Amino acid sequence: MVMIASLFGITAIAQSTKKSTIVLVHGAWSEVQAWKAVTPLLKAKGFNVIAVNLPGHGNDATPFTSITLQSYVEVVKKAIGMTKNVILVGHSMAGMVISQVAEDQPESIKKLIYLAAYLPANGQSLLDLAKTDAGSHVGKFLQIDQSTASAAINKDGVVDVFVADASKNIQDQFANNVKPDPLAPFASPVKLTDAHFGSVQKVYIYTTNDHAISYLKQKDMAKIGQVNGEYTLTSSHTPFISMPQEVAAILIKESK
Repeated sequence: MVMIASLFGITAIAQSTKKSTIVLVHGAWSEVQAWKAVTPLLKAKGFNVIAVNLPGHGNDATPFTSITLQSYVEVVKKAIGMTKNVILVGHSMAGMVISQVAEDQPESIKKLIYLAAYLPANGQSLLDLAKTDAGSHVGKFLQIDQSTASAAINKDGVVDVFVADASKNIQDQFANNVKPDPLAPFASPVKLTDAHFGSVQKVYIYTTNDHAISYLKQKDMAKIGQVNGEYTLTSSHTPFISMPQEVAAILIKESK
């Protein structure tokens, strides 16, 4: 009986180590706390969860003038380390980041999940994709400050762009806490190949009421990117705020 119990214990441990690690990467004008309602739901199902805070966001004081797209990529790669079987999730701007990470170390990535995110082709920058998105509201509220190497969203447009479907209380909190973003990463093109980036499975989660990246643009990028799976949420640009249970359910399903 002891031997059977020991064997059962070893088997259970072996099975648990096969669980995917879910790595969450926030978007522009955001920070790691964006995932605070989703993370515990994933951990409750036994997944190892790593939420990454990008340079220049949240409490990170890295000067904007020293931040590039590659800065973001390196921070995510460091968070992954030697971990394999990674489900890499990127929201919004982080779609650019996770794409480059997958190119750099495809052997670590089991699947890429784009949550209302930019899905680029080789040589494209975020600005390349954004300027062809006629349905986005970002442009009319965008404030560029070359002297501080920053891009901001006018406070009057924050609710419309990001949290139109949230409660008034959350909208007010969000509007009062949005900070400028480093400018340079928006203009940096990714370098992707079919052999590396192209070999990784991709899933797209659409947000139909999105005013940051329009639903039509999301569909267009996913079609060109030949994603392997698709989900649709009736949400604004921040479903991890308005419907974390639904977001978590998709991530759990795709991480099994």
